[in-house]
Amino acid sequence: MSILAECPICQRKQAVKNKLCKCGEDLDKSKRSKKVRFWIDFRLPGGKQRREPIGYSIQEARDADGKRRAQKKENRIFDMLPESKMTFAELSEWYLGLKSVKKLAAYNRYKGALNNFNGKFGQCSLINIRMTDLEDYQIERKDQGAADGTIDLEIKITQSAVTKAFDNDMISGSCLKAFRKTKCLLERGSNARKMLISIEQYLRLFNCASAYFKPVLIIAFNTGMRVGEIEKLRWAYIDWAKMMIRLPKEITKEKKAKNIPISRHVKAVLDDLPRSIVHDYVISYKGRPIKDYSKLRRQFENACKTANIPYGSKIEQGIIFHDIRRTVKTNMVAAGIDKVHRDTIMGHSLRGIDQHYIVPTDESLTEAMGKYTKWLDGQLNFANVDYSVDYG
Repeated sequence: MSILAECPICQRKQAVKNKLCKCGEDLDKSKRSKKVRFWIDFRLPGGKQRREPIGYSIQEARDADGKRRAQKKENRIFDMLPESKMTFAELSEWYLGLKSVKKLAAYNRYKGALNNFNGKFGQCSLINIRMTDLEDYQIERKDQGAADGTIDLEIKITQSAVTKAFDNDMISGSCLKAFRKTKCLLERGSNARKMLISIEQYLRLFNCASAYFKPVLIIAFNTGMRVGEIEKLRWAYIDWAKMMIRLPKEITKEKKAKNIPISRHVKAVLDDLPRSIVHDYVISYKGRPIKDYSKLRRQFENACKTANIPYGSKIEQGIIFHDIRRTVKTNMVAAGIDKVHRDTIMGHSLRGIDQHYIVPTDESLTEAMGKYTKWLDGQLNFANVDYSVDYG
C-alpha cells in the first residue's frame, strides 16, 4: 500500500516524496496551496489493484491508508470496496448533480429514466445489482406497458451514470459489468423512423400554417435545419456576402459549426421577415423571440390537424416536424447531390479518411443547394404556388 500525489498540471500520480513533477510543477508549493490531490494505492485480497481518491489533505490520506491496511489484515474485503455501501439512489443523485449532466438538453429525460430505475433499485447497493436483475427489470417495465425503446433508453442512461462513477474511481469494474452486459431489447436501428413528407402534404401544411409559422416551414423544407436550430437562428448568423447561414457549434446538435447555403426561397423569406430592434432572432412571435421550440412543434401539430394530416410518432402514418429533415436529405438524393455535400449541409459527420481530406467549399455547397432548389421547384410547380407570407 502507498500514498500517491496527483500533479495539478499533468494529473500524473507519483510518490508523495517527489518535490518536482516531470512536467516541471513544484509539488511542494502546490501541496501548501492545497492543489495536490492525494490517492491511496492498494491491492485487494486476490491481487487486484485499486486506487482510491482521498482529497487534498495528506493527513486524511494517511488515515485512509491505515484504515485500508487494517481492513486487509482482517480480510474485510467488502469494507474495502466503496460501492459496497453506495446505493443506486446515491449514485443517481451524484450523477444528476454534475454540471456536465445538468446542462444536457435531455436532462429531464435523464432524470425521469433514473427515477424509474430508482423505483426498483434505489435502495440496493451497486455491488448487489446483477445482470439478471436488470433483465427482470426489462420484463417488468414491458409488462407495465413501456415501449422497448423506452426501456432501452432507461438502461442506457443508467449505464452512463454507472460508467461515469467508474471513470471517477467511485466503483469497481464488477459493478459496471452487469450494466454493460445487459442487452437492448431492440436491434440497432430497428425502431428508426422512415416517414417522409410528400410534396402534396407539404403544400397542404403550408396553406394551413399560421403566418408566423410559414417561414419556419419554408426554411426547414429548403435547408433541412432542425426545429431548435431555426428557433435559435439569429441575423448575426446570416452571411449575406456569401449567401450562407453559418450556425455556431453552440446551437447544433452535433456541437459542430455548420454552413448552409441560402436558396432563393429562403432568401425571399429572410428579405420579408421584419427585424426587431430589441433582439436579434430571425423567428419571433408578436415581436418576442421564441424561447421554447415546443411552441413551433405545436404550430406544426395545429397545421397538421387543419390540413387533415395524421400527427404524432405513435399514430399510424403520422408525421412529426423532424420528418422534414429526413425528407430533405432523401430529396437531395433524388436531386443528384453527392453524399459528401448532403452530409455537410445536413451537419452529418463525414466518415473515415473523408473527414480529413474532403473539405467542401462555400461555392461547392451553393452549387449543390442549387441542384436541390431546381429539383424542388420542379416538384412544386413553383409558378403555381404562392410562397408569399402576409405578416400583417
